[in-house]
Order: sequence, then structure tokens, then C-alpha cells
Amino acid sequence: MSKQGILFVVTGPSGVGKGTVLTKVRERKELYFSISATTRKPREGEQDGVHYYFLTKEQFEQKVAEGGFLEHAQFSGNYYGTPAEPVDRQLKEGKDILLEIEVQGAMQVRENRPDAVRIFLAPPSFAELEKRLTGRGTEDAEAIRLRLETAKHELTLAPQFDYIVVNNTVEQAVSDVLAIMQAEACRAARTQID
Repeated sequence: MSKQGILFVVTGPSGVGKGTVLTKVRERKELYFSISATTRKPREGEQDGVHYYFLTKEQFEQKVAEGGFLEHAQFSGNYYGTPAEPVDRQLKEGKDILLEIEVQGAMQVRENRPDAVRIFLAPPSFAELEKRLTGRGTEDAEAIRLRLETAKHELTLAPQFDYIVVNNTVEQAVSDVLAIMQAEACRAARTQID
């Protein structure tokens, strides 16, 4: 049997626990974790092609013009995006790919790759999301207010995704994500019998 890899896109509002859940998913399932490109300068210890692909603004804009990104956006004066070529190469080799990206980027991937499996990680309630963001202690009240305002909008987009996983507990969310990945791997349309 030959198998094309599956592109899994996981998103959700800030503070929902994407990083925690996906770290545990990757401990249990072999996945190629996509490396983003950026125009920001490397931080101490960061390596090109390991942490990010570091591009000049001109290189990034050229790739955008060529359709070389699955998604891209601009934050704080720098560009960020998911290069299509490494993802396509890994998919052709039969490797499953995981993109952990923000909600707007996930919406762009839907346009560029309608075959991607899109999973929205949601909080059990808006009050719980607020508690988690506040509990991190990493941002001031205004930054938290802005994140919650963004989250309200992002939560309205959840029904546009293939799956919604509620992060009540990390273990249950990990189990749900892995179950989705297993079910998608078993789809008849994804497997060819040689």
C-alpha cells in the first residue's frame, strides 16, 4: 500500500492549551512539525531551518508572489508564514504533518489546501479561557483584554473547522486529537492498495 501524508492543522484561541496538548500528541505519534518562515532577526540560539527559516523582507515577499506559502501574516512589523515546499515534500513521502497556527492562518490554509484536516481546540467555557490567560501571569490586564476580545471572534469561527476538540483536560484533548488523526488515516480515499 502507498500512502500520502496527511496535513493536520490545529488552531484555537490564545491560552487554550495548544502547545501543551500538541507536545503530548507528538510524544505519542510521529508527526513532521512544520517550520515557519519569518523576516524577524534570529534570537540567540535560534538556527535557520531548525527554529525558523529566516528570510529577508524581499525574499519573503517574492515567495508570497510565487504562491510559496500555505498561509502568511504580518505581526509587529515582521512577516511569518508556512512555506509550502517542505510541507509538500514531506506529504509526498507519506509523512503526516502538524501545523500549529493561529486561527486566521488556519482559515488561509483552508483556501489553499482544502484536503487539510482542520482541528479547532476550544476552551470548556469563555470564563475558563479568561482564567487560564490570567493565570499564566505573563501579560498585563490590557494585553489579556485584547487576547480575550480576539478569542471571542475566533470562537465564532470554530464551526467552520472539520473538528472541535474541547480542552477540558489535557489528557482527554490529547486522546481526542489522536483519535481524529487515526480516523483520518483510515479513510478509504487516503489509501491506495497496490
